Amino acid sequence: MSASLPDSKKTPVPAVNPASLFYARGPVQRVLRGLFAGLQRLSPALAGAAAMQLFRTPLPPRWAGSAAAWPAVWQRHSLPFEGGQLRFWRRGAADAGHRPAVLLLHGWGGRAQDMAALAERLWQAGFAPLLPDLPAHGRSSGWRSDMPQWLRAIQALSAAHGPWHAVVGHSLGALAAAHSVAAGLPAQRLVLLAVSPPPRQILHWFAAGFGLRAGVQQHMAAWFAQRGAALERFEPAWLGSRLVLPTLLLHDEADRAAPLAHALAMQQQLPTGRMQLTQGLGHRRLLRDEAVLEAVRRHLGDAA
Repeated sequence: MSASLPDSKKTPVPAVNPASLFYARGPVQRVLRGLFAGLQRLSPALAGAAAMQLFRTPLPPRWAGSAAAWPAVWQRHSLPFEGGQLRFWRRGAADAGHRPAVLLLHGWGGRAQDMAALAERLWQAGFAPLLPDLPAHGRSSGWRSDMPQWLRAIQALSAAHGPWHAVVGHSLGALAAAHSVAAGLPAQRLVLLAVSPPPRQILHWFAAGFGLRAGVQQHMAAWFAQRGAALERFEPAWLGSRLVLPTLLLHDEADRAAPLAHALAMQQQLPTGRMQLTQGLGHRRLLRDEAVLEAVRRHLGDAA
């Protein structure tokens, strides 16, 4: 099974490399490019292993950002997971167990609070949202993580607190949601907010940002395949035939972190996928936009 990365002639790097929005930029990027240049001359495999360590590290680190306090009605819980803890929030109320459960997944470098406005809207509509800090993010354990671990975390949360009426994800969380449902996670509705390009494309942009050669990129791609997350299983063609539930994609036309073309490619493969575009919201502001929140609520249907 091939783990090849895209041909750089067919997939040019945008004027603003999307990977630079999540990893080092400026002087730090130049220093790392120099270090990788020397390392890959010595050993592409060693350079690939070092690159994967950086690729798996959310930047800025979780402690560098500030987060507003959660309202008291949202209670923090913990779930043991792979030697650490997954933290998640849900509303504490007597009738919560009788409401349709909705799993809300933040993106890379994000946290559960990114989904707080949507969670409040869904609670008022009669749903029971659950908002995790995914591994190495927010208050969950770990300093490095990756898509394979995120998928395992979703499975662990689902085993303990599912099944879900709907799964809603943002950015890389949206791609993790799509893959999880395509692989058999039970859900009746799916919402993809600013869905991330597939890992194959992200690796290409990451490699371009740090001057990594094809041999190093191949080692990075093989890392995923060795952990049961072959890159082709995140491509629209693989996901499309397996996502037969009603799916809403919400995306901003000028999203720099997740260019619209990739979301359109996803939507075209989904038999029941519907795209709704926004303007001027970018990658993160759509999570607080009233029209977006209401569109998600309508897509989830009646909570009764």
